[in-house]
Amino acid sequence: MKRLIFTTLLVSGLAGVMAPGAFAQQDTTKKKMDYSEGHGIILKSNSADSAKKGRFVGGITFTRVDLGFSRLIDNGSFNLSPNNDFLDYKGGKTSTFSFDILQLGYRFNSNFKVYVAGGFDWTLIRLRKDITIAKNSSEFVYTDQSPVHFSKNRFSSSYVHIPLNFEFRTSENKNGKRFYLVLGPEVSFLLNGKIKQISEERGKEKQYDSYHFQSVRYGGTIRFGYGGLGLFTKYYFNDMFTTSQQAGLKNMSFGVTFGLN
Repeated sequence: MKRLIFTTLLVSGLAGVMAPGAFAQQDTTKKKMDYSEGHGIILKSNSADSAKKGRFVGGITFTRVDLGFSRLIDNGSFNLSPNNDFLDYKGGKTSTFSFDILQLGYRFNSNFKVYVAGGFDWTLIRLRKDITIAKNSSEFVYTDQSPVHFSKNRFSSSYVHIPLNFEFRTSENKNGKRFYLVLGPEVSFLLNGKIKQISEERGKEKQYDSYHFQSVRYGGTIRFGYGGLGLFTKYYFNDMFTTSQQAGLKNMSFGVTFGLN
């Protein structure tokens, strides 16, 4: 958690230095004073001109909030192999959550923009079995905790993600809303892995370690929406873990996204 707070402050600080004065805020309509002969002062919008010429956009934000479900894909199958059966999970409680806190890019016109963003990403796996995965081990080692029963046995990872997004949008309709298509690759850097367990016998317990999660993860995201609401899906191309026994085990997620506009 300390690493997450430090990273958030660092990224936010860098964005705060870059954003003011250097980049125009996204989709902001600018106005200028025009003195026309015999007509006094007239307010004129130059947003259309700016859109045609293109402009840099960026700054601190809180957008593209993704909330949904995660799924493990074992060598192309949603069924886990014997090597990964200990990771059997509750699908309805295995989730993902992410958001962006800054972005920097270039709007070519009113319908197309390219930008790099930065934010955070969590994958939360709700394990079915009453096991505890060992820390500081060269391979995946776990112990069966029976007869202790965990009402919650959550195995999670948190990453800093840096997506490169290509955004396409339609013109505004009569309600002032648009359709959006946002897609592109992303790279993520591991903050930590975490186990959270709750049982009557032990109460609440938390443990932190890398737990063999990839230190660098890369994948792609696609979002489609209308107004500020949409759907997303993410797929990560490299293996979820670094251990050889888990080779071919990958992660994908899907759900709803907020704050597209």
